[in-house]
Amino acid sequence: MDITLTQKERLLLEDQKSHEQICIEKYTNYANQAQDPQLKQIFNLQAQDERTHLDSINQLLSGTIPQMGQQQNQNSSQNMANQNSAPTMNTTQVNTANVSDADMCKDLLMTEKYVSGTYDTTIFEFRDTRVRDVLNHIQKEEQKHGETIFQYMESKGLYNPQ
Repeated sequence: MDITLTQKERLLLEDQKSHEQICIEKYTNYANQAQDPQLKQIFNLQAQDERTHLDSINQLLSGTIPQMGQQQNQNSSQNMANQNSAPTMNTTQVNTANVSDADMCKDLLMTEKYVSGTYDTTIFEFRDTRVRDVLNHIQKEEQKHGETIFQYMESKGLYNPQ
């Protein structure tokens, strides 16, 4: 299942790739700093999801449609509880020193909102329905990441939606 990307499609995927790399770095760094073990686990699991997203983007950039198999169709943030995170990527410098659990959650919720929005634009710019489906799947998982953070924050009294 090979695809040919336009210049615009390639540039949009490169943007999404950089977003995924930053998400991986943030989640990994924050998992190492979080005080609450539950939050550490959430961050580690979501970092793993972001690595899967990055792999999918890299496959698209190489002209291949990724297989959206059973592992990706399940919410791996809930199903991969025993996996450890990989080392931090050195793609950007994200300063995460001395940040509270609440501030990490706020930052990552804002990040997920932004990344989900950029996927929305990217999806509409693609000609190939198969690519749109892959990107839509990733966007839905980004929204789930935001939901998980929101639910954690709400349960700890860190977010009061009124």
